Amino acid sequence: MFTAWRRPGAVLWGIAGVAILGFLVSLEIVARHYGLRGPVTNQAREVVFAPTSGPLLYAGLALMTVVLTWRQRFIAVGAAVGVDIVFCLVRWAIGADMHFGNGALWVILGCAVFAVTRRAGQERALLLKGVGLGLLLVTGHKTGDTWLLITSKTRPMVFDQYIATADHALGNPSWVMGRVVAATDPVGGHLLHGVYGQLPLAAALVALYQLRNVAVERRFPGHHLVRTFLVIGLLGPAVYMIFPVVGPVYAFGAEGSQWAIANLWPDTPTPIRPPHQMVFDGITPRNCMPSLHTAWATTIFIHSRKGPRALRAAGAFWLVATLAATLGFGYHYGVDLVAGAVFALTVEAAMRALDRGWDRSASHLVAHGAAVFVALLVSYRYLPVEMATHPWAFGPLLILALASVVLHYARTTSCWDPERWAELPPEPRPVARPELV
Repeated sequence: MFTAWRRPGAVLWGIAGVAILGFLVSLEIVARHYGLRGPVTNQAREVVFAPTSGPLLYAGLALMTVVLTWRQRFIAVGAAVGVDIVFCLVRWAIGADMHFGNGALWVILGCAVFAVTRRAGQERALLLKGVGLGLLLVTGHKTGDTWLLITSKTRPMVFDQYIATADHALGNPSWVMGRVVAATDPVGGHLLHGVYGQLPLAAALVALYQLRNVAVERRFPGHHLVRTFLVIGLLGPAVYMIFPVVGPVYAFGAEGSQWAIANLWPDTPTPIRPPHQMVFDGITPRNCMPSLHTAWATTIFIHSRKGPRALRAAGAFWLVATLAATLGFGYHYGVDLVAGAVFALTVEAAMRALDRGWDRSASHLVAHGAAVFVALLVSYRYLPVEMATHPWAFGPLLILALASVVLHYARTTSCWDPERWAELPPEPRPVARPELV
């Protein structure tokens, strides 16, 4: 019975499962302390009550089906749609709001029960891994929502004046893009809102391509998009607690209501003066530094590079559109995006190194990314006035810092890529020269 747990892989999966469960329970307790529902409660409610994330639930179902045969996939999707139709008919009969997604969650949970009761050995483990992958995508989103609520309750002071002042070094890109989006409404705004809101769905599509052979090979690849996506979502909010920022549309725009300093965004850049912390409401999340949407879009772009041309084009489009949306809607400052990209590359490098084995090149790459990320945060906090008054010096320095991490990542990971070296012809052996007598 306990033979499987003697294998190192099974032990690691068990440890990871216990750690994730403990984290979710801890987050649930903290959320309850502030009178909020935690991720476990929110996820459990969607078994019966109207889901708030129907597309995400079906994305999780799609990820789970990578371990199934095509026949089983059709049965799973058909069962999910059937359950949703029943739920929608009941909601229509009682006059409730029409939502979907319950069926996807029911099928995922049903596959977990089926794996435990009707499967054994490797088949059980593979199906449970698929169920865990689908649930992690959805639960990760719920966890992020709870983290954001906690930041608004525990961090009454925000650092927006520091970030807005430092953003002068980049030419206040959020103010510029805000005017561009306003000029292209309603087409530009609707397009960018769709891209911004469905980032997890884009990640699921790229992950589906990466995991397309799991059902045939009966194993998961060592590294794929979902791993980095989840780690970014777990680590990022910890930085929010250290560097709370609400964003220009709230701190300097109409969305901030009476808490905003003035209604400056996007028409009038903030004046350059010594910044200080400011009090903000207990509702708005402090989720700007770093920009996790930028980090996630960067990760999607990286993982789409080995796909077909259509997937590569979609990954590039999603990155550009996400950057435009984060700035154009006033959710982030330009310096947030720089930090978010560095953060993503550092996490991705660490996750790839854990898969292939840690060595000196991995240590140098992760240390480089971490050092640049910390330097960015320190400069935003303690040198914002200098950055604003000398934009021609600090602006290029910010871009060079980001470029150094991008170049280091590209060079190092290209050496890690086995496919790159497999394509190279073997080096010819030197011909031994006869010794002269």
